[in-house]
Amino acid sequence: MHKTQEKIAVLGQGYVGLPLTLGLAKSGIEVIGFDTNARLIDRLLNGKDPNGEASDAALSDTTAKFSANPSDLEGCTAFILTVPTPITRAKKPNLDPVLGAAETVAPYLTKGALVILESTVYPGVTEDVLAPALAEASGLTAQVDFKLGYSPERVNPGDTVYTLENIVKVISAQDEETLARVEAIYAPVITAGLHKAANIKTAEAAKVIENTQRDLNIALVNEFALIFARMGLDTLEVLEAAGTKWNFLPFKPGLVGGHCIGVDPYYLTYRAEQLGYHPEVILAGRRINDHMGSYVAQEVIKAMLGRGVNPAGARVLVMGFAFKENCADTRNTRVSDIVGELQSYAARVEVWDPRVDGDAVAEDYGIKPIEAPEQGAYDAIVLAVGHQQFVEMGGAAIRALGKPEALLYDIKGVLAKSESDMRL
Repeated sequence: MHKTQEKIAVLGQGYVGLPLTLGLAKSGIEVIGFDTNARLIDRLLNGKDPNGEASDAALSDTTAKFSANPSDLEGCTAFILTVPTPITRAKKPNLDPVLGAAETVAPYLTKGALVILESTVYPGVTEDVLAPALAEASGLTAQVDFKLGYSPERVNPGDTVYTLENIVKVISAQDEETLARVEAIYAPVITAGLHKAANIKTAEAAKVIENTQRDLNIALVNEFALIFARMGLDTLEVLEAAGTKWNFLPFKPGLVGGHCIGVDPYYLTYRAEQLGYHPEVILAGRRINDHMGSYVAQEVIKAMLGRGVNPAGARVLVMGFAFKENCADTRNTRVSDIVGELQSYAARVEVWDPRVDGDAVAEDYGIKPIEAPEQGAYDAIVLAVGHQQFVEMGGAAIRALGKPEALLYDIKGVLAKSESDMRL
């Protein structure tokens, strides 16, 4: 395959866009990493990724240009949109970031331009929502003056094994000629190979069910945990025993947050309901997973009361606020549910997570993480996120943060059973 001559703009320089920008540049493609967040762009220009996904060396060595100035999109022939697709408070798709990206690129679309969406959406968004938005804002005709592709991201924040380059990437486009063009862009970057989907809607659907399947599997073991707690059984021990069967899937109970698993199923169910089908299994799984944070907090409160500790005014340390271990990503973190529920009982909750941006957490959640915990000060400790730093501390060091009779609840099951009082 010949090297592409595209000049590419990647819109969004977060967990998805930045690795792609760096990968494209490394393969010799002229690329601009664009983001409307000028503060983020300044940090990238100074060789620092606030999310900790890209190394300082990678940023200092790259030929990619970074900009928050839309005029720098002039002359680009291809635009890759890697913007978030959140949900509203009513759990409906919020496509404002996608539509905003369309407005940003529209003035710089020229005849022959290619626009590739990477955001997770329900089937139909690329062609039925993005295409007319681009056409209206640019005055060009979709599929004639500009072409569309879709290639869902598969980034796993904090994962140093499954990175952009070594995860098979699904690609799709409106026609075979455009698909070949999309392939020429991604092939030099994705060493694991590309999968050509039959059409754009198939690729959109594939992405949304990847995360829905995982959400449901976790919901199932979370429901196991709710049942086994009433039976006095240790869920992890039950799973360990069941896991000796060759085809038993190794899922564990836990909090389901982040920008994908806890959000994407609602995109699929929204579209299904538009078509007259009310999903049952998917939404049941969502209800279970969305409830787990408050369940954990209530279990902590009950255990404290059982020890004669009044939750009102009690100091509780919550270790970890990111949505998963070993990353700084706090989007849709369900740890916030634990904090909120504990505070509703008038507990004095302190959040400690050395990996996250404390100012961003304060702005987004109204919670200001502490710099460091106080030794021997807490009535209860909730190990909410299995950061390696916490695991390496070990149970004894974590217990030392609490009072002599403090409760230690290990949500993630990263400590030995004997080192904690409770685990999910």
